[in-house]
Amino acid sequence: MSAQPVVNIRNVPLDERGHGARFQVKFGRIGPLVGVTKLGCALHVVAPGKRAFPRHAHHEADELFYIVSGSGEYRFGDDSFPVSAGDVLGAPAGKIAHQIINTGAEELRYLGLSTIGSFDVVEYPDSGKFGVVAGIKPGDFKAATFRYMARLATPLDYWDGESAD
Repeated sequence: MSAQPVVNIRNVPLDERGHGARFQVKFGRIGPLVGVTKLGCALHVVAPGKRAFPRHAHHEADELFYIVSGSGEYRFGDDSFPVSAGDVLGAPAGKIAHQIINTGAEELRYLGLSTIGSFDVVEYPDSGKFGVVAGIKPGDFKAATFRYMARLATPLDYWDGESAD
């Protein structure tokens, strides 16, 4: 589909993503449909009792979410907030992890908007891992030229493993 200036969210193609019983989302990228390359926008459709992604914190990308319909809970750091249609949620780049959970009885639909850069570092505090991505094009982490996911381990000195000779 070529870019057009207007797309209705009812017409956004959705892909199913998920993992086990907790994580399930129908996900559709809107930015490419309207020709936007420096701002990410995606529609998320989450079934009752599910969440789209693990709780995480982006170190480079700012995110903003708009609840289109349904209700849920927004985990932001150590706090939780009830959310429903019309609410706008902020997730600024930095150390504070966030997650949206559908705690309602119907589908939770929300738009996720984000800044798009060529790299990001993402922490997952609930599982003690982190991801590094670089060469992100066109705003799709899966298409990055470098992706690395690991558990947080023993910190190293900058010169660790380097010969002094």
